[in-house]
Amino acid sequence: MATLKVTVGNSDHLEQRTRNRIKAAQDGEDLDDAQPMLNFDSYAELSRLLSPKNLELLEAISEHEPASIREAAALVDRDYKQVHRNLSELEDIGVIEFEGGGSGQAKKPLLAYDGLEIDIPFTGSNGSVGAAAP
Repeated sequence: MATLKVTVGNSDHLEQRTRNRIKAAQDGEDLDDAQPMLNFDSYAELSRLLSPKNLELLEAISEHEPASIREAAALVDRDYKQVHRNLSELEDIGVIEFEGGGSGQAKKPLLAYDGLEIDIPFTGSNGSVGAAAP
């Protein structure tokens, strides 16, 4: 598995990185070392991913490999509906995946990555990460 790089508000940098990677691919360069990236437009969006409850849930999945959402909820001593909602959000952004779930089968949450690398640049911000100016 790879590490997911999480960034906030530097979409210009990501666009340049994408252009560079496209050019490298066109030039025949090997791109197997590509690190998957997830960019958030704001700190608020990032804080949803990094909420203590989500981090606890990700850690429980990593350590115990629960066979179902219900089992994951029991591991963190939380309500099934809350955990299902959190896991669905984490799936939507690509941090976890589900295995199974068809024909009455339980959906097993799996980590899509073996870790998160957080990159928060404080200089050169495009203005979308901070509070609005008065």
